[in-house]
Amino acid sequence: AATFTGRSRQRCRSVTASGLISAPITRVLFKVAAFAPFQVTVRDALNQAMDEELERDERVFLLGEEVAQYDGAYKVSRGLWKKYGDKRIIDTPISEMGFAGIAVGAAMAGLRPICEFMTFNFSMQAIDQVINSAAKTYYMSAGLQPVPIVFRGPNGASAGVAAQHSQCFAAWYAHCPGLKVVSPWNSEDCRGLLKSAIRDDNPVVFLENELMYGVPFEMSDESQSKDFVIPIGKAKIERAGSHVTLVSHSRYVGHCLDAAAVLAKEGVECEVINLRTIRPMDVESIETSVMKTNHLLTVEGGWPQFGVGAEICARIMEGPAFNYLDAPVTRVTGVDIPMPYAKILEDNSVPQVKDIIFSVKKMLNV
Repeated sequence: AATFTGRSRQRCRSVTASGLISAPITRVLFKVAAFAPFQVTVRDALNQAMDEELERDERVFLLGEEVAQYDGAYKVSRGLWKKYGDKRIIDTPISEMGFAGIAVGAAMAGLRPICEFMTFNFSMQAIDQVINSAAKTYYMSAGLQPVPIVFRGPNGASAGVAAQHSQCFAAWYAHCPGLKVVSPWNSEDCRGLLKSAIRDDNPVVFLENELMYGVPFEMSDESQSKDFVIPIGKAKIERAGSHVTLVSHSRYVGHCLDAAAVLAKEGVECEVINLRTIRPMDVESIETSVMKTNHLLTVEGGWPQFGVGAEICARIMEGPAFNYLDAPVTRVTGVDIPMPYAKILEDNSVPQVKDIIFSVKKMLNV
């Protein structure tokens, strides 16, 4: 404990305050403080991005439940209220329909709001504002009325929160023209893409992952710059390979990389693509990879029917990469049921590393 920096002690207190008390997280933070000063957690990367954009542009403000005085339900907005005050960091009543509507109206009036949903499952209360008001207005006004707003918060299954709090909304919102949908994986993704989202003149749905908030990632010197942004709509190859393409987004990019490391020991080289953005989707990067590997497997935490993987399958079948496939495209998804509460059932309802390994081996007949 004596080797903790002040920043690390504060971070541990924040984790405890948010109710996410975890010994492994504490150990990771100790390691970060002692040995890896350029490692940043996903939580802190998001916090830095908002802080810098609030400072850069006085039109930017944050609103949502407990984002101000409590520092955010997951401590993503930690310290912002003390720095910017009540007019820029606004605590709202528990009414997604109400404060999402206020945020959309503010965007139409020329401000650039960041609207936090404590979880995207609650965004269903505000889906009329997100879809009918935010997504369609720019088009319906013939380009005269932009709606520069970011809807952000944790998306998908967490742990032990059962069926009503475990949906992945990537496919839901990516279905709707007028929205941009971002699903970052690591700290660099979160920092660069959130800054791009805040600066964009279109409504952006920014899907974070609760289980990733406390995970640290190394960040380059370049990504620490206040001018660092990642273009919306461009995927990233996280690992090069020649035998099979794995395409994923959010938390499951890490699962794909873990599976690729195991398969590499058996002579199977996987190319792992981090989508980063669901809409617009970087189909060109996927096609280029498939033309090289001749095999494609998609991985996502959402349900299979009409999912992100289903869209990728259709795009590949309709495009030039189809003729390069040596096997049908395979999807690894969440199970097509509401999320169970029991942990053993929950673990079997979302993709695991072993499921990815099994599917790759089956596809390649190894």
